[in-house]
Amino acid sequence: MDELDKKYYKIKDVAELLGVSASTLRYWEIEFPECKPRRSATNIRYYKAEDIETLKIIHYLLKVRGLKLVAAKEQLRTNRANVSNRVKIIDSLTETRNKLEDMLKALTKRR
Repeated sequence: MDELDKKYYKIKDVAELLGVSASTLRYWEIEFPECKPRRSATNIRYYKAEDIETLKIIHYLLKVRGLKLVAAKEQLRTNRANVSNRVKIIDSLTETRNKLEDMLKALTKRR
């Protein structure tokens, strides 16, 4: 994911960034106390960059690694720094791969 440039993001934006539904984010909010976005007077959720980073870790544990909720909660509680580093490395490698694929497409179009 590119650097986050806004101060707050709505649930729709965060769901799109992570590739999950808004209802999934609301469920994770119930299951993971670390995930508590700000709410407006009209109850609209506003996620900060730190909230999104936490959600990326949760996404990695549940969707990528395939852990059950209990195991993901345990990993988040006991090994957050290590998991966070893995998520950052994966993001960086994905971004590099995407750039290389774009370069390859540009080169093949020239031929």
